[in-house]
Amino acid sequence: MARLAQTAGLTDIQREILSTVRDFVDKEILPVATELEHRDEYPQHIVDGLKELGLFGLMIPEEYGGLGESLLTYALCVEEIARGWMSVSGIINTHFIVAYMLKQHGTQEQKDHFLPRMAAGDIRGAFSMSEPALGSDVSAISSKAVKDGDDYVLNGQKMWLTNGGTSSLVAVLVRSDEGHPEGTAPHKSMTTFLVEKEPGFGEVRPGLTIPGKIDKMGYKGVDTTELIMDGLRIPADRVLGGVTGRGFYQMMDGVEVGRVNVAARGCGVAQRAFELGVSYAQQRHTFGKPIAQHQAIQFKLAEMATKVEAAHAMMVNAARKKDSGERNDLEAGMAKYLASEYCKEVVEDAFRIHGGYGFSKSTRSNASTARRRCC
Repeated sequence: MARLAQTAGLTDIQREILSTVRDFVDKEILPVATELEHRDEYPQHIVDGLKELGLFGLMIPEEYGGLGESLLTYALCVEEIARGWMSVSGIINTHFIVAYMLKQHGTQEQKDHFLPRMAAGDIRGAFSMSEPALGSDVSAISSKAVKDGDDYVLNGQKMWLTNGGTSSLVAVLVRSDEGHPEGTAPHKSMTTFLVEKEPGFGEVRPGLTIPGKIDKMGYKGVDTTELIMDGLRIPADRVLGGVTGRGFYQMMDGVEVGRVNVAARGCGVAQRAFELGVSYAQQRHTFGKPIAQHQAIQFKLAEMATKVEAAHAMMVNAARKKDSGERNDLEAGMAKYLASEYCKEVVEDAFRIHGGYGFSKSTRSNASTARRRCC
């Protein structure tokens, strides 16, 4: 991997941050990831370590106690973390989407109130667009906010909140027709509310319920939940940016950051799969030599390496475009698609290189044990 997935033009600070994160992944995540994944256990020890490293404030400006780093630095850190265990990258992704939305669109009071505690990791963020009847069709949102005196009353059901239970701040997108004439385009009558809550499940504040974790086939460890609002009262000063009707634009801006994150996750998982494939191919012997010397395996490894490199390059390009202040929705979407597809393909090929041991859940069936048993 010495020449693969390298990023030109990094500063000394960026290289130092990435080296620190990689060491943390090697020492604190890789040894326990499989066990925690199988138990579907929230990685509190790992999260505490990320907090100690200051990663929850990585992109938050220095004036609010963060490190003030770029989206590129963040994406490269996510790539390293996903190389250890993808679920951990999900814990910080939604946090940073909310922090980014606050930084870009929040009022000064909102920034002063939330960002220092988010940088310290004392407040963890989550964001919510999806509903049970819709996913990417954001304009079809039915959850609604109605003005009532100095407050808004929110009602509706949300779905697929990453960090829904462990978070203490949720950016929630709902419909708010107040001040918008009939016939206004749906995306112009949406508002983002900053909803503070207690971590946990059940009724986490009056009118707001987090029923519990959704049992998923994969993506374990990180909690994914519903969110139910029934007469939830939110003060008007918790409208993101202080003005209604801007929620769709704010969320789409945040999602561009999230898409780069998803691309980085795919890159990290693919890198780890490639590393394991190479390592096993060098140890496993058939017909008197390592399988890495068989041309069929060499072809497969070459294709895997090409996909790792291509996905990384597209992810870096999307991040740098956003950092330059340009719109990057096209590049971020392309990077997310390609990295996800290539990740799947590289992992599948790593399974094939491992043969039967790639399909075994036994911790004893590692590469060295396999070599002793089969050679």
